[in-house]
Amino acid sequence: MIRVLIVDDDAVVRTGLTMMLDGFEDISVVAEAADGVDVPRALDAHPVDVVLMDIRMPKVNGIVATHHVRARPNPPEVIVLTTFDTDDNVLRALRAGASGFLLKDALPSAIINAVVRVAAGEPILSPHITRRLMDRAATSAETYTKARTTLANLSPREHEVAVAVGQGKTNAEIGAELNVSIPTVKAHVTRILTKLDLGNRTQIALLAHDAGLC
Repeated sequence: MIRVLIVDDDAVVRTGLTMMLDGFEDISVVAEAADGVDVPRALDAHPVDVVLMDIRMPKVNGIVATHHVRARPNPPEVIVLTTFDTDDNVLRALRAGASGFLLKDALPSAIINAVVRVAAGEPILSPHITRRLMDRAATSAETYTKARTTLANLSPREHEVAVAVGQGKTNAEIGAELNVSIPTVKAHVTRILTKLDLGNRTQIALLAHDAGLC
C-alpha cells in the first residue's frame, strides 16, 4: 500500500485528489494538509511514502516545505502540483528534492501512475516539459563551474551514468548504452547520490544540466 499525504490550500482540490486516489486499491491517502506549515505535524502523525505538494500556499510555500520534507530521515518522495504555464517555481522545487511534478489538470490515470512510479523510486519528468523548465533557468558561470567541479568527484563510468540520467534515460537504456546490467546501473546511481550528497535522480539530472552536459 502506497501511503499519500496531500498538501494543498484548496479544499476542493484535496477532496478530489483524495477521492480519486483512494479509489485505487494500492494507494491510501493517510492525511491532508492545507499549508506547508502543517506538513511536519502530518508526517509525524502518519507514515507517508509520497507527498503531493502544491506550490503556492499562504504561509509556507511548497518549495520550502519540500526542502523540509526531504531533509527528514528516510523522507517520503515529493511530487509537485502546479499550473505549469503560470508557475516559475517548479525548477526550484525540483532542486529542493522533489521527484517530479504534475499539472493540476492531469488525467486521473496520469496522477495514479505518477504516484506509483515515484513510490517505486522513479522520477516523473516528461522530457519535453523538463527541457522547457530547464531552458527557462539561466545557468550562471558560477553555477556552471560549481557543477563541473562537483561532477569531477565521480569516476569516469559514474560520470557517464550521471550524464545519461541528465538526458532522461531509464536504467535499462543506460545499461544497454554502456553494456552493463540494470543492477550495475542502479549501483552507480546510488554511489553518485552518496558521493555528491544528492537526494534523488532529479538532482543528478539538474546537476548535469548545470554543467552543460545535456
